[in-house]
Amino acid sequence: MLRAYRLNPYQQRRWENNAFSPEELEEFIWIDSCDANSQTLESLEEHFRIRFPSKQEQKEIEASSRYHEENGQLRIILRLIEVRPTEDGLTLQEQDLTIIWCLDRLFTHRTLDSRAFQELVRRLKANPELGESSLRLLLALFGQIVDVDADNIELISQQIHKLSTRLKEDSLSDRAKIVLSVQALQEYLIRLREGLFDIQRVLSLFIRSGKLMDSAREIVRILLKDISSLIDHTSFSFQRLESIQNTILSLINLEQNRIIKIFTVITVAFMPPTLIASIYGMNFRFMPELEWKWGYAFAWLLIVGSSVITLWYFRWRRWL
Repeated sequence: MLRAYRLNPYQQRRWENNAFSPEELEEFIWIDSCDANSQTLESLEEHFRIRFPSKQEQKEIEASSRYHEENGQLRIILRLIEVRPTEDGLTLQEQDLTIIWCLDRLFTHRTLDSRAFQELVRRLKANPELGESSLRLLLALFGQIVDVDADNIELISQQIHKLSTRLKEDSLSDRAKIVLSVQALQEYLIRLREGLFDIQRVLSLFIRSGKLMDSAREIVRILLKDISSLIDHTSFSFQRLESIQNTILSLINLEQNRIIKIFTVITVAFMPPTLIASIYGMNFRFMPELEWKWGYAFAWLLIVGSSVITLWYFRWRRWL
């Protein structure tokens, strides 16, 4: 699908795959392709003399591969990450976003729908002046991506609070599920940090570009400060998850120790009766109690009494 936007006044048009002519796009300042086929991308490349990166280039992690300037164009590859709530918790959606900025036009290419783009379009409808130029539109897109990352971290923080509350209420078997939830949230935070580092590296290179005015550089500096604070927040959230994980493991160890303690007490309590029964089970010819009328009752008294005395001693020493 191909979307094109014109601002002041605001106008949006949509085409399915190749049902468009490149000349129709000349009057639009922002051209956004979402899961467009290769023919659509080739038509855009040929008409506007741009080049979308290959899938292999999108997977590169070097800063030079994710930020490239040539022929008066800026090509950026970002990792677009969204955390979405579900019935069971949270789920992560990740995709590569390609941004090509020319002085008079902005191109974006992605494979999935994104909350960042939905919010940006809503803002553009309400404030068309955000798109007075392709540069302002690009900065607005950067800002919206950072806002979505902040929302992602907030959702994870809320989920961490829920896990902390469940920790006090759930049983031992449920705590094992919490451990798995903690591990999933840690993975989400790692992916978010990687995405934040990506956009931080890109903006650090972008701020050095000679195409930026002082006012635009100031916006980029603010975005870099916001990203740094978000990275710090992810570190804090990661520490909270590690704290929950350590608490769960401690509780599990305490529960296991309590069970082992019970078995140990039972074993020790039955050791004296076992010894007494073993003695009277010996096959000696001369054992005085064998001819005694109360020998059987006496043996039972010794067995029960030894167990009771052992349990009383444990209780007295507060081992139970």
